[in-house]
Amino acid sequence: MVLGVSADDEKMHKKFATKYDLPFSLLADTDMNIIKAYDVWGTKQFMGRIYDGIIRTTFIINEKGIIAHVITDVKTKEHGKQILDL
Repeated sequence: MVLGVSADDEKMHKKFATKYDLPFSLLADTDMNIIKAYDVWGTKQFMGRIYDGIIRTTFIINEKGIIAHVITDVKTKEHGKQILDL
């Protein structure tokens, strides 16, 4: 099962999922409970601008509910391969 989580609301998720024809569910974590629990909120930098935001991270959780792998250097165009290479 694949789940995406972000702080965006459900309306934004629906728009994004439709635009990119996503085959998985997106969870709206507007109160950031999941984001904070997984410690993926922090300082980021893009084009010289420093700001706080979600640090793109993938958690592979096994059938027992235990985190088996964490990918912190997510490369969006190669991410499927990053997962399959584990």
